[in-house]
Parts: sequence; structure tokens; C-alpha cells
Amino acid sequence: MENLLNSMKMEVHNNLYVKEPFSSELGSSIVQEGAILIRDLGMEHFTFKKLAVHIGVTEAAVYRYFENKHKLLLYLTAWYWAWMEVNYVYATANLASSKERLSIAMKLMVNGPVFNRNAHIAPEDLRSIVVNESLKGYLTKSVDVEHASGIFAQVYKFGERISNLIFEINPNYPYPKTLAYTVMESSLLHAFNSKHLPDMTEQSLDSINRLAFFEDLILKAISNE
Repeated sequence: MENLLNSMKMEVHNNLYVKEPFSSELGSSIVQEGAILIRDLGMEHFTFKKLAVHIGVTEAAVYRYFENKHKLLLYLTAWYWAWMEVNYVYATANLASSKERLSIAMKLMVNGPVFNRNAHIAPEDLRSIVVNESLKGYLTKSVDVEHASGIFAQVYKFGERISNLIFEINPNYPYPKTLAYTVMESSLLHAFNSKHLPDMTEQSLDSINRLAFFEDLILKAISNE
């Protein structure tokens, strides 16, 4: 199975790019090396000029694949959530219990993907980018137009799986979608805060205790009692 996942390319919305990047060696390099530079520099200091110099091409060549660095960030974020969905599907394939599947989903949200090898983009790089940079891609004036264009489809698909699990466990719980997306976003913020803003969390809130926190939050919220 891991060999299959290693070669798998995620499908993301075509409005995220000008030309499908993995259709060529140059496009692949733009995505792969761009991810590394965004991880290392952050979005504030990352530019297409720096990427072009890094991979030895003209800046115009980069723009043939992506409209701007914002779209590249959204592309990488979409790839991450598509990869998370694949991780969830494979990790829960033999589990009939909704609670067991929800437990796997929470581990994915808190700790990131369980399958960390992919020939196209390193999942660990994507995890770092999503934790540290992804909110910068959503909190913009253009978000309404981008939402209408369908480019957030991957995050919606993963969130829908979580909200469906919550509904399966307790069909009477009135806010399954809100809870699912709250946990998705909060799990990333807690991962960021524990490293960079530690006074916003308990000192003991490592990955194990973050998982315990979110399990407690979700299971108490949807308890039938």
C-alpha cells in the first residue's frame, strides 16, 4: 500500500494553477522547490524571483504555472488536504466503527498524515506549510471570489468526512459541520502555538496531550448523555 501511496498524485482544482505543474519537469520543480522555500522562508519572504533563482530559470517561467505566490500556497494547502483524505481512507478501510474512524481522523488532524512518503511532494513539508502558513491563504479580501471558484474543494471534502462521522455517532447533534471545521482549524493553531506562542497553551500540551484535548472536546460535545 505504501508503494501505491508513494506514487500517487493528488488531484486539486484546476483554478489553482495556470498550467498543470506535474505535466513537466519544470512544473514539478516549481512545486517541490517552492514548497521547501515557503517552508524555510515563510510567505512574507518567499518570492517567485527567489524561487526562479533557486531552480535556475527565469521568473517568467514560474508565472507560466502559477498566477502568483498566493495561488501556489493555496495549491500546496489543497494538496495537503487531499493527501489527508487519502490517509484517512486507507487508515480506516477495515474499521466498521464510526468512533474508531473518528479516533483515526482526530489523530490525523492533530499529528498530521500517517503516510509520510510521496514521490511528488514531501508530506512533512506540506504539514509544516499548513501549520505555519495556510491561514494566510484564507484570510484575504479575495476569499469570497476564490470560494465561488471552487478552489477550496479539498478542505471541504476532508471536513465533510469528519462531519459525517459526527452525525453517524450522534444524529441529534445539531452542529456536526461547525464542530468538524473548528477542530480542523484549531488543531493547526494549537500545533503552531505550542511551538511559537507557548504561553497560549499549557506547557504539557505536546502532541499526545493535544490529541487528548481534542478527543475530550469532540466526544463530550457529541455525547448522547
